[in-house]
Order: sequence, then C-alpha cells, then structure tokens
Amino acid sequence: MTGKVFRPACLAELWPLLADGARPMAGGTDLLAAARRHGPCDVALLEGIPGLDGVGVENGHVRLGAMTTHAELVRHPVVRQHLPVLAQALAVLGSPLVRNMGTIGGNLATASPAGDTLPPLYVLNAQVEVSSQEGVRLAPIGELLLGPGRTALAPGHLITAVHIPLPPTGGLHHFEKVGRRDALAIAVASLAAIIVLDGDGRVAEARIAVGSVAPTVVRCHEAQARLLGRRLDREALAEAGGAVRRAVSPIDDIRATAAYRRKVAGNLLLRMAGR
Repeated sequence: MTGKVFRPACLAELWPLLADGARPMAGGTDLLAAARRHGPCDVALLEGIPGLDGVGVENGHVRLGAMTTHAELVRHPVVRQHLPVLAQALAVLGSPLVRNMGTIGGNLATASPAGDTLPPLYVLNAQVEVSSQEGVRLAPIGELLLGPGRTALAPGHLITAVHIPLPPTGGLHHFEKVGRRDALAIAVASLAAIIVLDGDGRVAEARIAVGSVAPTVVRCHEAQARLLGRRLDREALAEAGGAVRRAVSPIDDIRATAAYRRKVAGNLLLRMAGR
C-alpha cells in the first residue's frame, strides 16, 4: 500500500524527504485508506520525531502536539478540565482503534467536513502551528481548512501543534452529533458550542460551530448574536437554531439529504435548554 518508508529522527531530516515527495504519516488512518484508493506513495513516519506529541499549558494557551492521539487527548486532565467541548467530541470519535491510532494533526490535515474535532476547535478559537524548513507560523483554523480534503498547507509544510487560548472559566461546553451509530458513525451533522452566562443567568458570550453541513465547518455568527443578553431557554435556542439553518449549505449524499441535515443542525442547539 506504500512505496518507500522513511524514519526521520528529527524535523531537519524530514524536510528533504517532503521536498522529494514523501507524504508525512502520523497514525495513518486516512493516509493508508487513500493509498488503497490511489496507489502507493513514499511515506515519512513522524512517530520518531521528538516534540510532536504531548499536552502542555503556557502563557494562557493549551498546546496540543500534532502527534498526540485522540485516546491520549480524551484522557488528559488538561483537556478534560479546560477543553471539555473537545473531550466530548473525542469520546465519540470513531472506534477505539481509530482513537488509539489517529492524531489531532492528522484529523486537521484530512480536512473532512465531518471531522468530529473540527467544530470544537473552531469554537475554541484554535490556531494551527505550521512548520517548514523556513520556520514556524500560526494560522487560524478557519484559514487553514479550505474544503473537503483541501488545506492551505504548502508543499513541504507540516502541522506540528494546535494552540488554544484558555476558554473562559465556568462556560457551558456542548458537543453533539447525529449519525447512524454514535461513535462509529460519520456525522450527518455536528455542533459545538461554548456559552458563557453572566451573574444574572443571561448569555454574555456565545460561540457556535457546525460540521457536516457545508464544505468546511461553519461558525454561526448570527446564531451567536441572537443568544446574547438572553436566558438559555428553549425559545432563545429555537431562534438561534433558525439562524444556524440559514448559515449552512448542506448536500445530499448516501448518509442524509440536505434538507434533513439543515433541520438537524438547527435542532442540535435545543439540547442545551435548561443547562
């Protein structure tokens, strides 16, 4: 399923391999499937390169190494304490095998509109650390992901980490997806939200993003605005849900019709009523 396999010991050894056309391989859950469809390719294994995995907190940001697996992330106390919306999504991502092999960097690089981690990363205002032989830069996640299987990564560039500013303490974190079989299902629609209430129980800040309903994740600015200053009741959520439906552009496919996806995307917000 692959051509030549390289094991670079550091990033300095990786860059020439990428320049010669090798594909970087993390967990391989998507790359190996692509090789079966499109034929073999040379791969450069990332697992032996130091500094690409792990979770840390510094300067008010959580840093997730790109090679950190989904299983490692969902168990990590920093993720569970500070990023519960991401932990909720990771808990229902794929099978145990996929969670143990797949990585947060690989999930980003695949750029699937149905990627379970993507809506949480959008509402967490994540920035993606992109490295190359020329240096390191940070890119907002919305600028990196362009469409199904498409990113703004230039040849020879690699996702090395995800940086997330610590979200407001006490916020309500919510992730929900609809699929045929929970964790094993590819999402028909998914929603991530972070809601911050003021001392009077009214919405002071709202962040909402939906997946599987457009070429990439949709950040629902109108829906967010409609919740501000209101109590998080069913009436307010239903109004915001209507704004979600207007924001999305789903398609028909073998899993669901566009009309069903649009309806579900708005309804997912209603699960937050009474929280």
